[in-house]
Amino acid sequence: MRSAIISRSIASSRTIGTGLIIGALAMTLAALLIPVSLFGESSAAALPSGVIDDGKGTISTQYGPLTAVDRDFVRKVKLAGLWELPSGRMAQERGNTDAVKTAGEHLIEGHTELDRRANEVGQALGIPLPTQPNEQQQGWLNQMTNAASAAEFQRLFANLLRSAHGKVFGLVAQVRAQSQNSMVRSLATRTNAIVLDHITVLEDTGLVDFEALNKK
Repeated sequence: MRSAIISRSIASSRTIGTGLIIGALAMTLAALLIPVSLFGESSAAALPSGVIDDGKGTISTQYGPLTAVDRDFVRKVKLAGLWELPSGRMAQERGNTDAVKTAGEHLIEGHTELDRRANEVGQALGIPLPTQPNEQQQGWLNQMTNAASAAEFQRLFANLLRSAHGKVFGLVAQVRAQSQNSMVRSLATRTNAIVLDHITVLEDTGLVDFEALNKK
């Protein structure tokens, strides 16, 4: 009798032990699968705000992986020059203060360089680039073109350009920090310096409305 009880006890212990092992294995498997579901497919679709996904995913190149964020950044650099270069020329022609003319000169110099660099990167990496300002940018150019006076033009020039540069500054820093593509990183490095320079000279005009800027 005692022997039978002991046998049942051992069998029960083995059953419990087997159950614990199976449970532990199940939990381990779940722990392995959860990160895949959370950070695998979903992370590929989770792009930074404002980034346009061209649906091509990450492409291997001789300069390193090229992501949707990288490609969108190169396109945005090109796109910026399409309205900021004309803005700089208008500042040179219509500005009536040295500070506004200086800001216009910096815009022309900076975006002439960035336009050339973006073209080189686009060609090397097979990124189609825009050739015309987008609708919003054209609207900004129209506002400045239609300004009734030099004072109105200068106010629009300083605030429209300062707002645009402030919004893109964060994306430039993010791309520079995260991109694994050496050509894109090089473009981001130079863009970062030029955008900061433009922010500085636009603020030096004394026309930037920081209160209105911070509400956008």
